[in-house]
Amino acid sequence: MPPNPTPATVHPLPPPGLIKRILGSMSIFTMVMTVPQVITIWVSHRAAGISLLSWGAYLVSAGVWLWYGLQKRDKNIYLPCMGWIMLDSAVIVGALAYG
Repeated sequence: MPPNPTPATVHPLPPPGLIKRILGSMSIFTMVMTVPQVITIWVSHRAAGISLLSWGAYLVSAGVWLWYGLQKRDKNIYLPCMGWIMLDSAVIVGALAYG
């Protein structure tokens, strides 16, 4: 039997510029959502329930992603990682100081 000449339906991908804007927006959004945690620790001096293991893993992950982003020279990777390293470090240091 001959092959089906009808091509499979291809779903077009969003344009790369749109994906970069979405990723950049999500990076900023998730960092902004972490700021209340940092404020609670540093202003209220309350670090109860903070998992140093979890935040330490986030910090290590951000460090690895930073390294990868620098190797690829991709600002969409390494710039948010710098923000995450600062936020993760603030949570960890605050949890150690006030936990």
